[in-house]
This record gives sequence, structure tokens and C-alpha cells, in this order.
Amino acid sequence: MQRLLLDTHVLLWWLADAPILGKKIRKLIADPRNEVFVSAATSWEISIKKSTGKLEAPDDIDSIVEDEGFTKLSISMYHGEIAGRLPLHHKDPFDRMLIAQAKIMELSFVTNDSKAKLYDVKIIDPLI
Repeated sequence: MQRLLLDTHVLLWWLADAPILGKKIRKLIADPRNEVFVSAATSWEISIKKSTGKLEAPDDIDSIVEDEGFTKLSISMYHGEIAGRLPLHHKDPFDRMLIAQAKIMELSFVTNDSKAKLYDVKIIDPLI
């Protein structure tokens, strides 16, 4: 069993059945033995980018995540503290939160973001 945290772009690729997602990661996400997490930071990022016109994405990510059988990951005060203490390799607050959550909860972070690799967290490339 693996425990995966999807980066925002990976969740959106999954929902759109985007061909950029690799076969291995599709199998990992679809495997019911694996636990797939989606952070509240992801829905926050999606809603902000939608409201500014920078992103087109489905409405009601909360229900979609539930329908997909993914585990919703709340943001705690501790997550915020750790995200704030991370080295400034990455300045995006959403990505820093996801990295902190992956680190704290010992999740494999599924991301194509090269800056995430600069942190002490297990990364899975979604293109494989």
C-alpha cells in the first residue's frame, strides 16, 4: 500500500483524463489498496486561480474528491508552522503547504514540480 498526496496539477490532470499522466501513476492512483490524499490547499489554490481567470477547472472540488474516493486532507496549525519553516527553495505558499503535509504525514508527493525535489520528501513523477 502506498499513501499519495496529489499536487494540484496532478489532480486536475487525473480529473481531465489528461494523456500527460503516465501509466504507472494512473495505476497507483486507481489502485484501491493505495490511499490518495487531496489537500484543502489544492481546493483553495483552484478556487483562487479560477476566480482570477487563470484556470478553468470543475466546480465543487470537495464533492469530486469524495466521488473519486480520495481522502480529504485538512490544513492544521502544525502544517502551517512546518510550511513556514521550510527552506525558501519554493516561494509558492500552496506548494509549500503540500510539501509540509507530505513531509509530516510521510506521504509520497505526486508532482511534476522540479522545486519540490529540493525538499526532504518522497516525490513520484506523474509522467511515468
